[in-house]
Amino acid sequence: MSAKRSSFTGKIGFVLAAAGSAVGLGNIWRFPYLAAKYGGGIFLLVYIVLAVTFGFALMVAEIAIGRKTQLSAIGAFKALDKRFSFVGVLASLVPMIILPYYSVIGGWVLKYLVGFSANKAGEMAQDSYFGNYIGSVSEPILCFLVFLAATAVIVLCGVDKGIETVSKFMMPLLVVMIIFIAGYTIFTMDGAIDGVIYYIKPDFSKFSVMTVVSAMGQLFYSMSLAMGIMITYGSYMKKEISIEKSASQIELFDTGIAFLAGLMIIPAVFAFFGGDEAALGQGPGLMFVTLPKIFDVMPGGTVIGTLFFVMVFFAALTSSISLMETVVSIFHDKFKINRKLCCLIVIGICLALGLPSSLGYSAWSEFKLLGMQVLDFFDFASNSVIMPVVALATSIFVGYFLKPKTIIDEVSLDNTFKRKGMFSVVIRYVAPVCILLILISSVLSAFGVISI
Repeated sequence: MSAKRSSFTGKIGFVLAAAGSAVGLGNIWRFPYLAAKYGGGIFLLVYIVLAVTFGFALMVAEIAIGRKTQLSAIGAFKALDKRFSFVGVLASLVPMIILPYYSVIGGWVLKYLVGFSANKAGEMAQDSYFGNYIGSVSEPILCFLVFLAATAVIVLCGVDKGIETVSKFMMPLLVVMIIFIAGYTIFTMDGAIDGVIYYIKPDFSKFSVMTVVSAMGQLFYSMSLAMGIMITYGSYMKKEISIEKSASQIELFDTGIAFLAGLMIIPAVFAFFGGDEAALGQGPGLMFVTLPKIFDVMPGGTVIGTLFFVMVFFAALTSSISLMETVVSIFHDKFKINRKLCCLIVIGICLALGLPSSLGYSAWSEFKLLGMQVLDFFDFASNSVIMPVVALATSIFVGYFLKPKTIIDEVSLDNTFKRKGMFSVVIRYVAPVCILLILISSVLSAFGVISI
């Protein structure tokens, strides 16, 4: 007989842990970048509309699948319909691919946190600093190993004593820090108010199809969908906890953090670069090159920069914890081996894939996969290909094979499912079309055909 499955102690623990998974590096740099690129306020409006429809439906489906089966993704789909076992396998691959390179980036965050804490803001604000750092061999690997070790220790402590306890501490503190930094930036930097207006005031003349596609893509990745994470966390969820209310609160938390990140970053960049939207560079450049320059000239910038990287570290760590927990749960359910051994196996996978991701910018920089650096290739394969395929298959499975009623019945165990009508329409008709658009646009963007 298998051991009793771990569980969160209550609703708050589940919501904060799931929100911690959803709130990650994508909220901090990718959301502000996309918001600036696609019209500020109009992007924000589109994102919120999609969050309460498209995002809500997919999240509810995944949490309900996990709670109904009491299994992680690889077993959950097989238990519901053996024909869709492949979806669980694909979903399980996503966190295995993402966790190693995400931990490498988490190591970069740790390096900047330590640097700002040591009063090296001026040095880290230099144009060449970030490139020189990731271009070295030993230090990025050391930071990667430290970040990975921190993640593993928390996961080893278990669902309630490890993940839930850390999430209850980190998530409220993250909110307090991001509100403080946003307020400080807005009220101390000349010209920041112009950035606030651009960010929150919808300009419908800037609306386009790409605004919708990019907002869908950001929402899709931001909410930890199609990674097996919400299925795994749902399997730890008690039957008396409301899935509908929990999903709404996770969405609110995730969208709120993304909004505050934009409120923190966009006004600061606008003020520093005189309203130049192009300064909101995509990817690591925004966090590791542009923002250190701003902190270096900002009054009290060393303290603010330190707080910023503490906040980003918390966001990165809560997401890496959920990724590792998902993979550990997959091995535990599949092979029935104990948690410690599962963690050791996962650490081995992370080392095998994470080291090449780190070395891809230094010793292995000449090695390319489809013309991409190792880390970039893993990011493309997981985020642009496998995740949309998993989400598309999940929506088709729930909408036409399992049937929405099965999910509705699970959600309604504790209370009436108030948005069941909307859920049925979105999961059957809206989600497949939206996800197909994301898949096509992401692949085209990765190969330079279009720009997102």
